[in-house]
Amino acid sequence: MIFNNESRMMEEMKKIYPNKFMPEDRVFSHIHRGDRIFIGTACGEPQYLVRSLVNYVQSHPKAFFDAEVLHVWTLGVAPYADEKLKYNFRHNSFFIGANTRDAINKGLADYSPIFLSEIPELFYSGVVPIDVALVQTSPPDSHGYMSLGVSVDIVKAATENASLVIAQVNSNSPRVHGDGFIHIEDVDFIIPYDEPVLQYKEEAETEVVQKIGNYVSQLIENGDTIQVGYGSIPNAILSNLYNKKNLGVHTELIGDGLVELMKKGVIDNSKKSINRGKTIATFCMGNKETYEYIHDNPAIEFRTVDYTNNPLTIAQHDNMTAINSALEIDLTGQASAESIGKTFYSGIGGQADFMRGSVLAKNGKTILALQSTAENETVSRIMPFIKEGAGVTLNRGDIHYVVTEYGIAYLHGKNIRERAMELISIAHPKFRSWLIEEAKKQNLIYKDQEFIPGVRGEYPEELETYRTTKAGLEVLLRPVKISDEPLVKDFFYSLSDKSLYRRFSSARTDMPHERLQDFVIIDYTKEMVILAVKEHEGKEEILGLGQYGINEGTRTAEVALVVRDDYQRQGLGTELLTYLTQLAKKQGLLGFTAEVLVENRPMFRLFEKMGFYTEKRSEAGMSELKMTFRRK
Repeated sequence: MIFNNESRMMEEMKKIYPNKFMPEDRVFSHIHRGDRIFIGTACGEPQYLVRSLVNYVQSHPKAFFDAEVLHVWTLGVAPYADEKLKYNFRHNSFFIGANTRDAINKGLADYSPIFLSEIPELFYSGVVPIDVALVQTSPPDSHGYMSLGVSVDIVKAATENASLVIAQVNSNSPRVHGDGFIHIEDVDFIIPYDEPVLQYKEEAETEVVQKIGNYVSQLIENGDTIQVGYGSIPNAILSNLYNKKNLGVHTELIGDGLVELMKKGVIDNSKKSINRGKTIATFCMGNKETYEYIHDNPAIEFRTVDYTNNPLTIAQHDNMTAINSALEIDLTGQASAESIGKTFYSGIGGQADFMRGSVLAKNGKTILALQSTAENETVSRIMPFIKEGAGVTLNRGDIHYVVTEYGIAYLHGKNIRERAMELISIAHPKFRSWLIEEAKKQNLIYKDQEFIPGVRGEYPEELETYRTTKAGLEVLLRPVKISDEPLVKDFFYSLSDKSLYRRFSSARTDMPHERLQDFVIIDYTKEMVILAVKEHEGKEEILGLGQYGINEGTRTAEVALVVRDDYQRQGLGTELLTYLTQLAKKQGLLGFTAEVLVENRPMFRLFEKMGFYTEKRSEAGMSELKMTFRRK
């Protein structure tokens, strides 16, 4: 991939700036003991320069000592972290990469936790001085400008503050619009060397991450501006967005998935509040085809990280949706993305910047997507509390939605008890009983909270279905979840005394936790509770509730249902009973039984309309019905 016919231009530049083209030994001789050496980020790492620098030190062992190497996320070579060179180099990372993680946790290298958006100011203010910057650029154009290519982020700030800038000019480095241009006059030395730009290999998608991607896609709306991270889960999310329209991008990282959506026209940035028509990012990690796409593409601009990741910039985007991941989250809503207990793993990065900026945005939302387990399903990523020593990357106010392969939990505005139940409901089934018991011990949930373990209590998502009533009302019919207690409570208290009396044949109108558990903690193999749900202003509301409990001896089930007063006579009862009948038949039941107040004429009419073979016996104002299903 050669983006420019650079030979002629480079020869011309050599004539104009002969002192910038020196042998490598002479170039590296300008580095002194104790210097702080900055290296370009991730896929933008000037690999040849790094190898050459280390070779120079090995052939000149006393050239310099105690140089500090500053780097964000080392994807390429990192020989400076080798213990053999500990007297020459000390690595200091703002975001830990896999090939330097071990050195940092052994104390052979350092980690500086900081929001990525704040790093440039460290350089400009001199809090972290930069003596040498090793960067990779595209060849100069006819005006002498070179592009920092796939990595602008904090690299631009480093070049503007370093006393010595050394550039590896690589013809394979793309020329990207935006802030990433540097003039040849601002570079002290140039070492031309062509090699493939580092590529980031996406992890293979699995069935689990595809489920997560599908759930997250349900939360993204047409016209949203999105930010996504890297890895298999973001890739799965993006692959589920091909049916969306007019998406915008304001992100830290652009990768293969975003580029594919741009090529398909799903991302057109036409609805963005600022930088309309432009995909804004600060660096790129992808494959060769992605680098070719971003090269000289006016629809894409790379801005410095103190712009892209500034929460105040992010908050200017209406409908901003930040999607990130974490290593673990606890039942109160705290998440760590940077360490596993006392083991440093990655870094703060830009995650907190985007989550907080999105919280501030008009109609903004934040989504934390993670697999429910780690280490071959031996460890739950949803924990009672964050492990001791772990960094709290996102606090309890940063996260709106949490998504695992088991569903979506909504945390925003909910109390600790509600949060805990929401998160337990999307934890891996094998850990739910443990989480319930631990939550009880820590007084996070009710001490008498019931729970049905195993398959019997596992939410049957496949039973969710949308229906439209005769009055044109569209609702979601779904089984009740263990986390639905607050919703069910609101539903019952929204009913009139008359509706409550008809449903329970009792003048009792209270609905405490003890009674509510009978409706939300169920054995799906022996009973069923179906909710008729509609979303209003981003929140679910229950419009109706139907249920049955199996009478094992007769292979029938006792059925009951109730519809909110303001939605009665719109066909909801018919849809609920029709669906309950369908589910009961699927379980091999022969019919329903019911106890109905004699005065409850609407319920009699509903049962009659279903066409059951019905037997009725009335006594003391109550009718006992036996309704046998018709068999075709």
